[in-house]
Amino acid sequence: MDFYGFYTGTEFQAYRYLGAHREGDQTVFRTFAPGARQIQVIGEFNGWNGTGMNRIHDGNFWECRVGGAKPGQMYKYRITGADNSCRDRCDPYGFRMELRPHSASYIQDEAVFDFGDSQWMKKRTGGKDRPLNIYEIHAGSWRRPSDRSDDWYTYRELGERLIPYLKERGYNYVELLPLAEHPCDESWGYQITGFFSPTSRYGTPEDLKAFIKMCHAHDIGVIMDFVPVHFAVDDYALWKYDGTALYEYPNQDVGKSEWGSCNFMHSRGEVCSFLQSAADYWLTEFHFDGLRMDAISNMIYWQGDPARGENKGAVRFLQNMNRGLKQRHPSAVLIAEDSTARPDITRSADQGGLGFDYKWDMGWMNDTLSYFQAPPRERTEKYHKLTFSMQYYYEEAYLLPLSHDENVHGKATILQKMNGDYAGKFPQARALYLYMYAHPGKKLNFMGGELGQLREWDEKRQQDWDILKYPGHDAFYRFMKDLNELYGASPAFWQKDYDRDGFQWLDCHQESRCIYAFERRGQKQRIAAVFNFSDQVQKDYELKVPGARGLTLLLDTDRDIYGGAAMGQDKKITLKTGAAGEVKLTLPPFSGRCYAVEGS
Repeated sequence: MDFYGFYTGTEFQAYRYLGAHREGDQTVFRTFAPGARQIQVIGEFNGWNGTGMNRIHDGNFWECRVGGAKPGQMYKYRITGADNSCRDRCDPYGFRMELRPHSASYIQDEAVFDFGDSQWMKKRTGGKDRPLNIYEIHAGSWRRPSDRSDDWYTYRELGERLIPYLKERGYNYVELLPLAEHPCDESWGYQITGFFSPTSRYGTPEDLKAFIKMCHAHDIGVIMDFVPVHFAVDDYALWKYDGTALYEYPNQDVGKSEWGSCNFMHSRGEVCSFLQSAADYWLTEFHFDGLRMDAISNMIYWQGDPARGENKGAVRFLQNMNRGLKQRHPSAVLIAEDSTARPDITRSADQGGLGFDYKWDMGWMNDTLSYFQAPPRERTEKYHKLTFSMQYYYEEAYLLPLSHDENVHGKATILQKMNGDYAGKFPQARALYLYMYAHPGKKLNFMGGELGQLREWDEKRQQDWDILKYPGHDAFYRFMKDLNELYGASPAFWQKDYDRDGFQWLDCHQESRCIYAFERRGQKQRIAAVFNFSDQVQKDYELKVPGARGLTLLLDTDRDIYGGAAMGQDKKITLKTGAAGEVKLTLPPFSGRCYAVEGS
């Protein structure tokens, strides 16, 4: 390991030195604990009696070699800290941990895993000019073997069920909520104790690698949620690891996060090396295709509050980490969950940006859902909530998210958010999703949305699959499948997502009628999308599509097979436009259509 790089925050593979590693017929244990007074390694190999560790290098690292310690055996570090506390700790760089409530680390067999995905890795790209349709899931509650809250499918079993579903439903990426080890199910993986340990809830590290191998074999990318902001307060993990604030701030004003966890002190090089080594570990050792980084707002500004000023140390860390990750993994995607207005989130770090590939468009999400939650009579005054996104859209490379956060904590699911009664929610949700997929930007949807689920997500239960026995939900499920397929097959919807000539408004001044129309372009394909978000039939609406000689209907949210009223549209219908590219349409309430444009 480059010790100077470790201290200055430029080391990306500290995990190859620290932790437990086999060397010949011995296991060498190393940990970074400069403030510790004494450390012993305890484990199954010594009857949980201490084997002393010695200070090495500059005295800040500790090491011992044990001949009888073998892969599959558990261990901990017994650390007498600078504060004279004595606690048994899991290994910060451990590659596997016990299932909660237990907390020991495992010696891991580091044999090379055969992913067999060289062809996938060669053709993998960041996806700017390709379709990126992400299905976000919580691995423990997508499907379950039983109703027991602690009964989960293994990573391999999940892959056997999930991959055919993704292929059938038209998704080409899956994003998993954090998989690093965590003690509390209710944290969904965001309160971490093992940053290098795949959670044992779903099996072993080899099982997770097998899951990713299966996905790549079927041309499905895998993104993992990564948490570089904060860590769990459990005293067997990072908190006061050596009896000092080694990973966290000593000052509680900035040291405690809004979630009750400890904020990482990103101004320390050792912390930076720890976190970026973890990021590199998941991309290198597991072949993840990207990382979605949580709560970046809380790194840009102190405690996420712009009024408290920019956290320059954390911003510098993000720039350095993202620059290094892109150098090592140029085709992996780095995605920021960031709700701030700070510019240049997706500009390269070399050009002064933060170096992310994509930023979640939280403004689009909030404005869109606010619009659809409003009664139809109020949508006239809220009309430009849906046009505002394109005023700032080209400032960043945006991804449109309807994520887990929009389906919990009393916010209601996406379908339930729609204004009105049960029957009235479905046509609005269909129109909403078509608007989302036609709008520029890559897509992310949380599991259950495609079912029209009404119950908020609960990590203790699987999705309400039996809801598909009801006609409204079954029809909605079919609509989402057809929409996904249309998106993937239509370059106009994704090939020029970030080029200004890939989008133009056709009509964004129908405030009184709540009609919107725009055009998307890509690979010589033109698609016109038109929406009526009012609760009234809009007759004789004149749609003007410059240069169009005809329009061929591709998708109508009001089709009877989706639960609407339009019948006899199993085949594409061609509408001839006038000499000026004009056509008169009758638009049903809460509806959307998209047309292939014939012409120049």
